[in-house]
Amino acid sequence: MLAITQFRYNADNFAYVVSGPTSAVAIDPGAVDAILEFLETHGLTLTHVINTHSHPDHTMGNAGLIKRSGATHLDFQTLLSAGKLTIDGEPLLVHHTPGHMADCLTFEHEGHLITGDTLFNGTVGTCFSDDMTGFFHAISFLLTFPGETKIYAGHDYVKESMAFARTIEPENEAEIARYLTLYDPAHVVSTLADERRANPFVRFNEESLIETMERKGLPVATELERWNSVMELY
Repeated sequence: MLAITQFRYNADNFAYVVSGPTSAVAIDPGAVDAILEFLETHGLTLTHVINTHSHPDHTMGNAGLIKRSGATHLDFQTLLSAGKLTIDGEPLLVHHTPGHMADCLTFEHEGHLITGDTLFNGTVGTCFSDDMTGFFHAISFLLTFPGETKIYAGHDYVKESMAFARTIEPENEAEIARYLTLYDPAHVVSTLADERRANPFVRFNEESLIETMERKGLPVATELERWNSVMELY
């Protein structure tokens, strides 16, 4: 099984190194110095640099890390066409999850998802692509994974997200409080089950949220309408 190591940079951004015994891939590698130190300490060869999407805060480390490590950058289309990378014989699967941006990717390995700015711990990304239907399908796809699936996101917005969740769904206080007890700023991760219990933006089929949307005069007849409506509360 591959290891996933998280690196914080720019206050709330996260970079990741996915590694086997000898090789590694860096994802959204803004923490260039820390990543290089980690690779050296663990005797790892960085083979590739990849990104969850093309926003500058996620690509800012690409050039420096490539120059200093000799790794190769794989762009969105190359990753999407390949469908996976292999790290020391283990697969890192590539899924297209558009919505936040048209080029958003999620990376999967054995019960772990690196979701970038598609699904955060406690919220979802802003729909900068204007493709709300695509975003709905991306979130719906992620929700098909088992509850124990671990979610590694592109930013740490946990405290702000749970504060906002309280304003949207105050009747869910117990689950929101529980979610916050699990929050560790030194290693930010949640399970998909945690998200289903506390993240209002994946709870658009919950009766309490449907009632809130109805009170605000928002459409709720279909899942897509409920998704669009809960995003109106964003």
